[in-house]
Amino acid sequence: MSANVSAVSVPTRMLWTGRIMSALPVLLILFASSIKLAKTASAVEGTIKTGYPASLVVPVGIIELTCVVFYVIPATSVLGAILLTGLLGGATATLVRVGDPSIPLPIITGMLVWGGLFFRDPRIRALIPLRRDP
Repeated sequence: MSANVSAVSVPTRMLWTGRIMSALPVLLILFASSIKLAKTASAVEGTIKTGYPASLVVPVGIIELTCVVFYVIPATSVLGAILLTGLLGGATATLVRVGDPSIPLPIITGMLVWGGLFFRDPRIRALIPLRRDP
């Protein structure tokens, strides 16, 4: 990628749209991570309900927290988005496997992760250009 793309400033509206879109999945995953790290009854019960052992509650919470930290730091936000995509893909697969009706939640969350990054980061817009027909 050229150095010019990283030097491009982001219009204020676009930047704030991206920040708001990014804040939604960050807050959702931070909440999920915090209840897992606290080993609340609902987190343990939900983990067991999806077929995973209760011993994985805290490690999954740490993984979620790590992915979010990478995502919110501008220098590592693309890596964070990639990691969150893997995390949310696994969550989607798990929900499909157990027949949970909340399947759209991790899919929409992933869309917000990449949509927010698209608006915040000109490098992503350069990789994924939206084109209009003349």
